Order: sequence, then C-alpha cells, then structure tokens
Amino acid sequence: MPLLLQPLELRGLRLRNRCVISPMCQYSASDGFANDWHLVHLGKFAQGGAAVVFAEAAAVEKIGRITHGDLGIWSDEHLPGLRRIAGFLKANGAAPAIQLAHAGRKASMQRPWFGNGPLDAADRARGDEPWQIVAPSPIGLDEGWLVPHQLSLADIDAMKAAWKIAAGRALAAGFEIVEMHSAHGYLAHEFLSPLTNKRTDAYGGSFENRTRFTLEIAETIRSVWPEDKPVFVRLSCVDGIEGGWTIEDTVALAVQLKVRGVDVIDCSSGGLMGSATAVRVKRGRGFQVPFAERVRKDAGVKTMAVGLILDGAQAERILRAGQADLVAIGREALYDPNWLLHAAAALGAEGGFESWPVQYGWWLDKRRQSMSR
Repeated sequence: MPLLLQPLELRGLRLRNRCVISPMCQYSASDGFANDWHLVHLGKFAQGGAAVVFAEAAAVEKIGRITHGDLGIWSDEHLPGLRRIAGFLKANGAAPAIQLAHAGRKASMQRPWFGNGPLDAADRARGDEPWQIVAPSPIGLDEGWLVPHQLSLADIDAMKAAWKIAAGRALAAGFEIVEMHSAHGYLAHEFLSPLTNKRTDAYGGSFENRTRFTLEIAETIRSVWPEDKPVFVRLSCVDGIEGGWTIEDTVALAVQLKVRGVDVIDCSSGGLMGSATAVRVKRGRGFQVPFAERVRKDAGVKTMAVGLILDGAQAERILRAGQADLVAIGREALYDPNWLLHAAAALGAEGGFESWPVQYGWWLDKRRQSMSR
C-alpha cells in the first residue's frame, strides 16, 4: 500500500490518507459569509478522496480580511454557512479543517482579478471601500499602499481574545482541525520578521519578542481546542530576503510551538513583500519540501509539505523519504479535484473505482466493464 494512501493518526483524529487540500482563498464571500460557491468548491475535494479539506483563511475580525470577498468568522452569524460546509466534508470522509487568519497590513486590498493592489476608484465604484488596517509597525506594504496603525499592547490583548473566540466558533461549526495562519506576510508573520517588526516593546526586537505573538495565539487556540483534535500552524519558513526570517528561525519557533501543543507545521515560504504567493526563492517541483524536511528533522514535529507537488508518485517519494508527514495540494486540486483518486490508480493501489463515491464509482466501473468487453 503506498504511504500516501495509508491512514495517519493525529491525536484522536484518524485521517484516511496523507493528502490535504490547502486553504485557497476564493474572494467570493459577502461580508464574510460562506455561500454555495464555498460549499461546492470544498465539497468536491472531499468527494475526490482527500483526507483533510481546509476551508480558506477566515478572518478573526472584520478588519483582518485581505479583501471584501474574504471568508469571516468574527461573528456567530457566520456559523450556519460554515457548519453546512464542515458537515458535508465529514459526511464524505474528509476531516473538515479551517484556517484562522488576520491579514494585518495586507488587509483592505483588491481581489486578485481586479489587480491585487491597493483599492482604487474602480473598486470603490463597485462598493469596495478601504478601511483602517493594523500591523506590528506602521510600515506600508509598498509605496501607494495604506499605512497601518501600529497595534498597542491593549490592541494585542484584544486580538488574542478575537482569535480565542474564533477558535471556539470553528469548533462549534464542526471543524476537526484548526490552523493558525502565521505566514505569507499576514499579521502574525509581520510580527515574526525583523523586516516588518520594528517594535521596541515585548513584541519586537529579539527573536523571543518577535515570536511572542505567534506563540501566544497558538496557546490561546490550544486552550479552547479539544485535546483530541489537532492544531496546525502555517509558517513562511524563509522570507527569502536579506535580513529577514530564516529556516533556522523557523526550526527554533517550531520547537516552541510543539511545546505549546501544535501538532503539525505547514511549511510554506515568502509572501512578506508581495502577494501571498510571492516567493523570493527559486521555484520548481516541490521547491518548499526541503523546508518541511528540515523542520521535521531538527524540531521533531510533524510537518506538511506544500508547493508544486503535482502527482502521486512525487508525493509518495516525499513521504517515503521522510521529508514530511502530509502533502498538501492546492492549485493542482483546482485543476483536478479527484487528484487523490487518480494518484491511487497511478500508484497501482486499486484496479477499479472502489474508493470513488458510490454515485460515481458504480457508473464508471460499469463503463470500464463495457469497454473491456
């Protein structure tokens, strides 16, 4: 049996295989509310055999959205739509998961297909007005971007309370895994990197101080998240910019996160100075896998590899080599929602359509028999 298809135990949760669907923002919510687009978008990945399906980054407060189209979890009113999604995912064999996030200085920007830049007159004509953004330090993303308000210590305390309440809502909605987003240049990552954190108080300066926010939020989430359910943290393992966050920093932080009850480090990179996918490291197949391998080996914590993992054979090699415990698929799953089922066939794990939803497998197997005759 290929390792990709073998179950994995995370605390009290048994995953049916090692394939995870990454959180992928759809920018299609209205005032944070999930709708039919999110249900269908995420539901087909559960039908496609993935073990874990992540709902996209859900903002823990309204000003923490990247765009006006972001998913939200800052209100109890968001729960019915999220509960519907989590229930469908679980009913179709996938562990429902959600990423909690705050965009920090990268909030209040355009949806990607409108330019991925600062909100302009055309956006305002569509009803997308800018709002006041916040960050560890009052440093804008670039020239022409909004300058964020620097969070005070009281603001940070309020922020921790917002994350705690959001985690409780995620649990109430039926999600079985929660992930803290501390990557891609969003708020928690902005605290980590010396390039965006110029504070001189307990949350800035030294490595200990710059990691304080991420560690405290992880503790906050773990305090309300049941012991039998896992917590993930997504990290940009390197900024890829001179003077920025390094892989050595990531390993040291991962050690501390493990102590605080984090089960899996989701190993991404970059995003500090551009869009979430702006990675200043050389791209290629599995280009971020070495980060997952290094963290797994040196920090002694489970990791998830992500980034241009394109087929089952590649994923199997990553797992067999001990480079990661889970593989996350993103845009490749958009191209092929049945990625895992096709990977199983390519790896020779089954000859028919046993693992497909019965509503599909019955017809496909009948067609296969007919073609064989």
